[in-house]
Amino acid sequence: MAAGNLPPEAQEKLEELQDLQDTAQQVAVQKNEAENRLTETKNALEELEEIDEDTAMYREVGELLVETDYAEAEEDLEETKDNLEIRVETLEKQEERVQEQFEQLQEELEEMLGGMGGGGPMGGGMGGPGAGGA
Repeated sequence: MAAGNLPPEAQEKLEELQDLQDTAQQVAVQKNEAENRLTETKNALEELEEIDEDTAMYREVGELLVETDYAEAEEDLEETKDNLEIRVETLEKQEERVQEQFEQLQEELEEMLGGMGGGGPMGGGMGGPGAGGA
């Protein structure tokens, strides 16, 4: 069944599903980036424990390296770690909400299409939707 032949309500639900898929992808990318930064920050904190407190240290500020001291570096890294942990947790919750919305919409769409033979030609065929040629 072509998308153009769907009732308007079903077409609307299908578009919402596609929007949710896009949102889920964006959230996953953001979460992955935050997890990577969190790992880097934790690694930097571990490295900091191995460094003598009198060692000259620098941190990046844009394109510059600026001298910093041990306490300031540790404080900055701890703050960054805390913020990233909160960010990852928030993104995980957002991911769960999007997944729940997606599943609910999918059920609603399936119910709408249930009386229209929605499980027929599109399900289980070897080529999937659109494989029959026009």
